[in-house]
Amino acid sequence: MLFAILLPGISMIFRGHVLKGILCGILHLTLIGWIPAAIWAVASYREDQAEKRHRETLQVLQQQRQ
Repeated sequence: MLFAILLPGISMIFRGHVLKGILCGILHLTLIGWIPAAIWAVASYREDQAEKRHRETLQVLQQQRQ
């Protein structure tokens, strides 16, 4: 998560959000835009983690049904 705060555009690109990462990187280039870019990257990181937990929960539930 620290990586998402320090380099928000790069962290989004590494997680597979290329277009969002480029836009976030452009926003990050301005001093005023760094804070919104960091917040956006952290929110995106947390959303990806929530989706991962959701997929894992669905897999466990599907295994229990079988």
